[in-house]
Amino acid sequence: MKTAFVLSAVTAFLLTSFRSSDTDFCRRQGITGHVYIVKGNQMPSPDRPPSQPAGAKTTLFIYELTNTSQATQDGAFYKTISTKLVKEVLTDENGYFKTKLKPGWYSLFVKKGELFYSNIFDDKNNIHPIEVKKGEWTEEDFKTDYDAVY
Repeated sequence: MKTAFVLSAVTAFLLTSFRSSDTDFCRRQGITGHVYIVKGNQMPSPDRPPSQPAGAKTTLFIYELTNTSQATQDGAFYKTISTKLVKEVLTDENGYFKTKLKPGWYSLFVKKGELFYSNIFDDKNNIHPIEVKKGEWTEEDFKTDYDAVY
């Protein structure tokens, strides 16, 4: 009788100890991809094949979805971002990254010195928007081409 009571108490504890947001986050979802460096002359030429971008060992900054109105621009860069920083992810020597995130929309940035960089926008002027869906990995490559000429 005592064993049955203890077993049911433990089962009840285990079933109620996890919030749904905790279990959502534990699912395998997030973003994965590469950060690439693109430098120099990228103009097409019949005499020269296009160069392949190199992987960049860097930090990828993941913010809540950020609109251009929520960041202070400095040319092609951003001085400040007023949305919440969600995560910083270090890439490996080939630029590869993989990180778990809760479902939702995010903006991606890298830094050059003290300035943030990102050059992809959607039709609402959200900066490098990326969606993470429940139970899915979103693949995304990020090109840092501020030192490239097109």
